[in-house]
Amino acid sequence: MGEKFPTPTLLIVIFFILSRLISTKGYSLRDDPESIRLASSDYGHILRENPAAVLYPTSIDDISSLIKFSNNISTPFSIAARGHGHSTMGQAMAPNGVVVDMMSLKNHHPSHASGIIVNTFNLSVNNYYYYADVGGGQLWIDVLHATLEHGLAPVAWTDYLYLTVGGTLSNADISSSAFRFGPQISNVYEMDVVTGHGDFVTCSPQNNSDLFFGVLGGLGQFGIITRARIALEPAPKRVKWVRMLYNDFSAYARDQERLISVNGRKQSNALDYLEGSLLINQGSPNNWRSSFFPQSTYSRIISLVTKHGIIYSLEVAKYYDQHTETTVDKELELLLKGLSFLPGFVFEKDVAYVEFLNRVKSGEEKLQSQGQWDVPHPWLNLFVPKSRISDFDAGVLKGIVLKRNITTAPVLLYPMNRTKWDDRMSAVVPEEEVFYTVGFLHSSGFDEWEAFEEQNKEILKFCASVGIEVKQYLPYYKTQQGWMNHFGSKWKTFQKRKALFDPKKILSPGQRIFNK
Repeated sequence: MGEKFPTPTLLIVIFFILSRLISTKGYSLRDDPESIRLASSDYGHILRENPAAVLYPTSIDDISSLIKFSNNISTPFSIAARGHGHSTMGQAMAPNGVVVDMMSLKNHHPSHASGIIVNTFNLSVNNYYYYADVGGGQLWIDVLHATLEHGLAPVAWTDYLYLTVGGTLSNADISSSAFRFGPQISNVYEMDVVTGHGDFVTCSPQNNSDLFFGVLGGLGQFGIITRARIALEPAPKRVKWVRMLYNDFSAYARDQERLISVNGRKQSNALDYLEGSLLINQGSPNNWRSSFFPQSTYSRIISLVTKHGIIYSLEVAKYYDQHTETTVDKELELLLKGLSFLPGFVFEKDVAYVEFLNRVKSGEEKLQSQGQWDVPHPWLNLFVPKSRISDFDAGVLKGIVLKRNITTAPVLLYPMNRTKWDDRMSAVVPEEEVFYTVGFLHSSGFDEWEAFEEQNKEILKFCASVGIEVKQYLPYYKTQQGWMNHFGSKWKTFQKRKALFDPKKILSPGQRIFNK
């Protein structure tokens, strides 16, 4: 064990020894071409890094044994947990190491850690604490269906439900309800984590809190989430869904900020969802993420976009059930009263709750049928301080984006409240109370993605040159200095947690935070 081998030989020895250890325990370590191919790429289809092997665990112990084995050899190999592979820049890859396929745990239910169990804890006579214990490899769509069987649903969602619980919690995960309920990481009560030592640890804000807060938004650096206890609430039945169009950015931003100021979790008059997006000269007003506009309105909307260059879309929703169906229209009317959207450009839908939450799936299926899903996705996601969002609109949206004229994919832009985030967690956001998320969700051909990457670089360079202190969401940096700048005042804590929970820097090398 103590002898050092050249890297290629070491990988062979690792695979050989692990295969012999694992074969008697039922789980599978593979190096066949198909397993390596699937684990060497991701949704981004930009980077490719081959692991030496892929672990398909059947229990949490399998993961723990793998990490401990790496710790106990003189030259540890890297390990990365992979959920649905929806990262865009290799974050779930392990070059020459081992990728752990977390979704393989879905097929094995020896304990609640790999399944979905819904519970109600009675805090007092009239105060119920609903939660679900969910395996880290479970998809959110499966969590939705399992909890609905009990008349419940998670409080905080991701906009795309075919992601794993462990994956979204490692990245904070935001959605259009974050202004009110915070990111998903603000709605977790407890977790089971396998640390970089291979130790199995249950953590919460009260117990092993440093690990708990570090792992949430920690980009997989401190441990692998194998179970999360997530907050639930009674599930609504239907959704009132409204979209409004603006040609004036100041009015658009002002109205969004006004709407998110009503954000109490228990406020019945608050919106449940708010999302802004851009309509640019991109053909159909609808896109893969949302097919909201009736075809009969296309020509009017396209004329607006042609005239103004950019049209801003504000989308809101309010949930209801049999108890609130008589009041939801009035509440929505009061919320939208006095907004400055363009007259005649208000569109409404009334849809089932599940259809609303799963709204992106139909777009995915359409792109898959056209062979346009498994293509490069040079995304850029930013948090922009409220005080500089008008400068961002003028310099980036009306400047760089319109000038380059290559953006045809969805561009999201909407605000959220910093008070809904917990500073003890690893995730980083701007210092201002209100900040905007801006997402450029590009898709491209395999020979075209560099143009979008150049635009992304130009946007970041512009922000730096004029002092717009953006923070990347789903961050990607090539140098440790870049990561130090990203984490800012949290960097020392982040380093300390790495030294405490993964001192040999085994976990998540694809983030390139502590590994070259």
